[in-house]
Amino acid sequence: MTGMAEAISDFHWRCRHTWRQSARNTAWCLLGCSIGDFGTILWFQIYAPETNPFLILVLAITNGLLTSIALETVILSRQLPWKDAFKTAIGMSLVSMIGMELAMNLTDWMLVGKMMLTWWSIIPSLIAGFMAPWPYNYWRLKKYGVACH
Repeated sequence: MTGMAEAISDFHWRCRHTWRQSARNTAWCLLGCSIGDFGTILWFQIYAPETNPFLILVLAITNGLLTSIALETVILSRQLPWKDAFKTAIGMSLVSMIGMELAMNLTDWMLVGKMMLTWWSIIPSLIAGFMAPWPYNYWRLKKYGVACH
């Protein structure tokens, strides 16, 4: 009991090193998620603009998760065998990635009014996608020593 109580009392939000590390981790996740997410939205915007926006949303989130896992697998394969890199990538925090995806897409929807990319909606969507999971990634890294990437 003492160890757990001590771990809880040791947690704080003031560690600059953890904020920097969790920011790097979150940025890598954002890169992977945004490639699949924005790519899907752009494809439907160009080739099938009449598609149900909810379907586009679901596919964009799914593809964002898949590209994030793929990017992380490639990055980790430099340090680990492919199988271990893939297992590690699959074990990333889905909570963080789903929160990121939802924040990006809801921001885009609120700014544009539908699932569509515009030159002025991409940056706010990326900022929202970064900011939404960043505190969670800090907490997870600081409290458990577990990074999302």
